[in-house]
Amino acid sequence: MDRENKTLNYFLLLGLFPELQYTSILITSILLAYVVAFTGNTILILLIWVDSHLHTPMYILLSHLSLIDLALISTTVPKMAINFFSGKRDISKVACGTQIFFFFALGGGECLLLTLMSYDRYMAICNPLRYPVIMNPRVCLQMTLVSLGGGVLNSLINTIYTMHFPFCGSREIHHFFCEMPAVLRLSCADTSSYEMVVSVICIVFVLLPLGLIVSSYMFIFLTILRLNSRESRRKALATCSSHLAVVSLYYGPAFIIYMTPRSFHTSEQDEIFSMINTIFTPMLNPLIYSLRNKEVLAALRKVINRGFTLR
Repeated sequence: MDRENKTLNYFLLLGLFPELQYTSILITSILLAYVVAFTGNTILILLIWVDSHLHTPMYILLSHLSLIDLALISTTVPKMAINFFSGKRDISKVACGTQIFFFFALGGGECLLLTLMSYDRYMAICNPLRYPVIMNPRVCLQMTLVSLGGGVLNSLINTIYTMHFPFCGSREIHHFFCEMPAVLRLSCADTSSYEMVVSVICIVFVLLPLGLIVSSYMFIFLTILRLNSRESRRKALATCSSHLAVVSLYYGPAFIIYMTPRSFHTSEQDEIFSMINTIFTPMLNPLIYSLRNKEVLAALRKVINRGFTLR
């Protein structure tokens, strides 16, 4: 029986809260969130690349953040919706490994990109005279490549190591996608040493970037306090508040899932935190940056007015 179980090449995704009575309402709400996320991030990317006033380092990095968010939410929601509406729950081992790879690559890339965006804000507020020289388009491209490269490296390590374990007994993944801790629970091998490796990786991709973000904002707030003009302080805080809101949304759930022991949170709580990370954060990011940013709103009005003029 053990041998038969180990040769199976598929898992069963139980979906989001399978015991919930009104699952269809929840899935419909998530699909609506997916549409909002896809539309919002696409519009934000187009606005940034169409409007020359937004061709600045902050918005270039923001456009790459939106691209990552689009890809991140697309790694989980479509498969979950297909399984729900088709009545099937299976996912092949290869597809599961692919989902883990893209989730970690994009998630790790987002962690690093948010850190580099805090450095951009630090340079803009604390070193405004050097900012145009240091934060040029070439540096922005290098930042994007470094964040994605780091995410892919992190993902390769986690995916290869996770999928090499033997899986026996139940193949039911108590999650709506192949999330690494949920998959590891199905292994019949001792995964404690790997979990220690994961903790070290999380220190590099969660705690260290978060520490750099906090350090950047300490210097930023000290600089803002020394500004004489109230309007200058307000403007400086406005440019930072959106980024801080996004950082809080992303790092909070990630810290709980990957940096706390399994016994501290249940499978249902993991699903809630993963839902925040993979669905609601990509949906809210463009709204946070759009509604709190006059330049983005001005670019949106300009595009809408141009459309009416062409008619």
